[in-house]
Amino acid sequence: MNGGKVFDVAIVGYGPAGAVAAALLGQQGLDVYVCERLHDVYEIPRAIALDHEIMRVFQQIGIVEAIQPFCEPFTPSEYFGVDGQLIRRMTMVEPPYPQGYTPSMVFTQPPVERALRAGVARLPNVIVDTGVEMRRITQDAQGVTLQVEQGGSVKQVRAKYAIACDGGSSTVRTQLEMPLEDLDFDEPWLVVDVLVNERGLAKLPKVSVQYCEPERPCTLVIGPKNHRRWEISLKPGEDPRQVATAEETWKLLARWLTPEDGELWRQASYRFHALVAAQWRKDRVFLAGDAAHMQPPFLGQGMCQGVRDVANLSWKLAAVLRGEVAGAAADALLDSYGTERKAHVRELTSRIKGVGAVICERDPVKARQRDARLLADCGGVVQDTPRQDILPRLEAGLLSARGHAARGSLFPQPWLQQGGDRQLMDSVVGNGWRLVLTGPATGVQPTGLPGLRVLSLRDWVETDGVAAAWFRRHECVAALVRPDNYVYGVAADAAATEALLDEAAAALGRRVACAA
Repeated sequence: MNGGKVFDVAIVGYGPAGAVAAALLGQQGLDVYVCERLHDVYEIPRAIALDHEIMRVFQQIGIVEAIQPFCEPFTPSEYFGVDGQLIRRMTMVEPPYPQGYTPSMVFTQPPVERALRAGVARLPNVIVDTGVEMRRITQDAQGVTLQVEQGGSVKQVRAKYAIACDGGSSTVRTQLEMPLEDLDFDEPWLVVDVLVNERGLAKLPKVSVQYCEPERPCTLVIGPKNHRRWEISLKPGEDPRQVATAEETWKLLARWLTPEDGELWRQASYRFHALVAAQWRKDRVFLAGDAAHMQPPFLGQGMCQGVRDVANLSWKLAAVLRGEVAGAAADALLDSYGTERKAHVRELTSRIKGVGAVICERDPVKARQRDARLLADCGGVVQDTPRQDILPRLEAGLLSARGHAARGSLFPQPWLQQGGDRQLMDSVVGNGWRLVLTGPATGVQPTGLPGLRVLSLRDWVETDGVAAAWFRRHECVAALVRPDNYVYGVAADAAATEALLDEAAAALGRRVACAA
């Protein structure tokens, strides 16, 4: 046994999603146990893209400065059709940036993961076991038991809840018989990472490119520094193992580079899938990251989705474990994780498949029709499409019953200044429940929502006008923001603000009192 200790949460898997979950839960004072089969981070990059929502989570964890040397802005992505003509361009939203960070970024995964783990290591209440194998998971009404093997010996680890972050072939998901739903995408691709030298860089495009060519659709992504990635579709009958040899990989790269132009960092064949867990919670066990879903890589959202999962789940688990929410309300709060994330993943996967359909059309006639249609839609002049426009909002779950365009969206993070001190909003007000007001906060006395902080924008100089523009666009004066930065609901006046707080408190099984 593990000394009789019962952890609050056990996490199986210590990739990016598991590490973020450990950091977020550990920051809130919970006792966390993590087990991972590998001792060290995987030294070959898998994910290559992240966005400003994820950077905001990294800000909360306190690792932004540590990872910034390994991140760069994502270049525009240009789509070229059958005859080499430009048919689409995806870019970033214009500054000022709504979350305080560059909206789309490329990054080098191994050092970023090491920074994540270093952040977790600073938390004495988080125990990490590496080089161990989780052999069996069982649960009862009081908690979860893991059988963990290391060097031939087995120990039992007991926790109140568990999160499976153990990847696409998840042992936890398999043992608990939590099936995946097929979202109808299954294609073989080769992924190639190259460290390109100066000679090679001079040959390559200066922006990322989608080659929407029926003969062989492929993608070129400009990574940090001299890292370039190709995702190359395989034809029927091609042997995935054979094309992943160095000799065959260089043949496929011959359009762009020769072996004298760089060094192969990784080449691996994959089947790109679109899958989502049918259920995300089974009693006291939750799925997250690749254990819960897999999607095609066309917008680089794989790792981002895993971080969104654990950012959504961690604050809910913490609220229940601290006794801030109890009984039926606690059960409903934990169920809202799967409700929100499954719907979000399904919708985003649908949109990603739509992007993939543009890239991957194999029929030359249909591909030319696609090109003509896209050009006709923009009047023959390709317009910039911000990548962030592809991301959906939350539509169901722990959200206000009062429908509004802002409900379920990500609330902005403005830069705020008071005197000579300029800070991002989360550094000012924290990461719990927040009521953000355009007017004074003097009459608001919230007592029901746990840890609610009130921020009046009148008390600060908002240097970029991001939040002010958001409130004007949505024609409201108050926004109630959840701990994961999503908008619970908005209000147009003081009375509606009081009602909004009452509604949220009731959803958590609590009472709130506001004096106008």
